[in-house]
Amino acid sequence: MGNPFKVALVGLDNQTVPDWVPTQFAEKGIHFVVHECENARELAEWAGDADVVWVFGSNRCLHGQMSPEDLSDLPRCGAIIRTGSGTDNVPVAAATRIGIVVANTPDGLNDAVSDHAIGLLFGVMRQIALQDRNVRSHKWDRYNGFPRFHLRGQTLGLVGFGRIAQTVARKLSGFQLTYLAHDPFVAPEVFHRNSAQSVSLDELLERSDFVSLHCPLTPKTRHLISSGQFQKMKRESIVINTARGPVIDEAALIVALKSGQIAGAGLDVLDLEPPDWSNPLLTMDNVVITPHISGYSDEYLPNSWRLSVETAIDLWSGKWPRSCVNPEVKPRWNLEKQSAIRT
Repeated sequence: MGNPFKVALVGLDNQTVPDWVPTQFAEKGIHFVVHECENARELAEWAGDADVVWVFGSNRCLHGQMSPEDLSDLPRCGAIIRTGSGTDNVPVAAATRIGIVVANTPDGLNDAVSDHAIGLLFGVMRQIALQDRNVRSHKWDRYNGFPRFHLRGQTLGLVGFGRIAQTVARKLSGFQLTYLAHDPFVAPEVFHRNSAQSVSLDELLERSDFVSLHCPLTPKTRHLISSGQFQKMKRESIVINTARGPVIDEAALIVALKSGQIAGAGLDVLDLEPPDWSNPLLTMDNVVITPHISGYSDEYLPNSWRLSVETAIDLWSGKWPRSCVNPEVKPRWNLEKQSAIRT
């Protein structure tokens, strides 16, 4: 008999493991260990013999970033699970090269992030945050923060057209919007099914009244929206970002907002979190900022734990994970069979 299948939870993001999680793994005969690994030595000690390495969030594990070099300490690892949607703290390209599947759990926060993106859009469009601040400071003046936008009949551009962006489009379907989407990794039928036109990024920026960002942070998407892109946008346009802060060149965004190149922004993510409190974005009335909270709701934690455990058990049973961010990988295991057989 070989060693039992092992799942190592190496990043907790300040969460407490629910009692049912180790029980469910034990029922399958899966060895489960938990330790917040803050350096490579701890990672090797706790996960060096793990089949699945699991990171719940990104705050403390390896100081927020697993490096390609860390993978050499994981010789038995066939998969990395990153709870949530973003995988920018996991070396996806390096994992792919050596046959490690990288999975995430975006279904756990689709509703929350899509709700928040829509909320930010309304917050900027209707000047809700500014009006609230005015009233609380004893200013009852409807012309200070007068709404300058409308939604019906406008064009919404979605940069990235995965689960969250598709959910945004479905939830806003009653507002008679035109939907443009840019995502080179999405099949044509997905755009058609969601009543969205597939266009180039430049066309999306030029035609959209509202631009909402839903792409992952990768070397190719870092500063995807910079000065050249803002110059293509309508002067009355609004940009919404619930993806990752560095997808936008923040210095270019500040210039675009100050100069009137664009009309407003709703941001759940920033380049630096928490921000430098002297950041000019914090003083702009046409900007609404929230503290990277879009994925959270009363459903977030239960769904995230459930989907993460289901993903680990799928891998143990030889199934591809429900959400795989590197489907082109040639896995170390034979995932076509019902038992995880290492090749």
